[in-house]
Amino acid sequence: MSNRRIVIPDIHGCARTFIRLIQDVIRLRTADRLYILGDMIDRGPRSKEVIDTILRLTSAGFSVHPLRGNHEEMLLNACNDLSDFRLWMLNGGHATLASFNVEDPAELPRQYREFFQGLPYYIELNDFILLHGNLNFSIQDPLSDTEAMIWLRSTEVQKERIGGRRVIGGHTPLPREEIEKSLAADKIMLDNGCVYKGVHGLGNLAALELNSMTLYFQENIDL
Repeated sequence: MSNRRIVIPDIHGCARTFIRLIQDVIRLRTADRLYILGDMIDRGPRSKEVIDTILRLTSAGFSVHPLRGNHEEMLLNACNDLSDFRLWMLNGGHATLASFNVEDPAELPRQYREFFQGLPYYIELNDFILLHGNLNFSIQDPLSDTEAMIWLRSTEVQKERIGGRRVIGGHTPLPREEIEKSLAADKIMLDNGCVYKGVHGLGNLAALELNSMTLYFQENIDL
């Protein structure tokens, strides 16, 4: 049970569900490594609480490695451009502003803005590459296209070009059976559409333990 590697995608402001998953279902330990595949914010009601939970875990000595998703990128872009702000609002950004009790992302306290700005686009493990979207294998260096890492929905993976690794991502909500099937594929898809409670086949926050390839699911308790 020690030294587990746990991956969770697309929390989308569902902090109570996230906390229930890591505390009661996974029973996260300080010896574990927790990787979060972006889209921690927007749509759901508790984006600030999600980030506060991650910061609190880190301060308590847990090994937590959050990544950047397209929603974190939209928040950062919205700080500087009105059209980007409108795009963010169309994609659930208003829920994040409400959770922080601000009207503009530039009004977020500095520690949160620095948290979002510091998020990496991907993490390389010995056997997997973790990211939010996918890699762009149509270019010479797939690790150079950060836009693809947060937006691309393709399932193509050319393992020979990335050291034989498989890719693990979120971004595209899929029913549980499709997630289970993907465990045998070169692109593992983990987003069970936690924030889409009530939609057939969706509405759970998923987690994958990489050493045993065990899937965990927690039904949304935020909505």
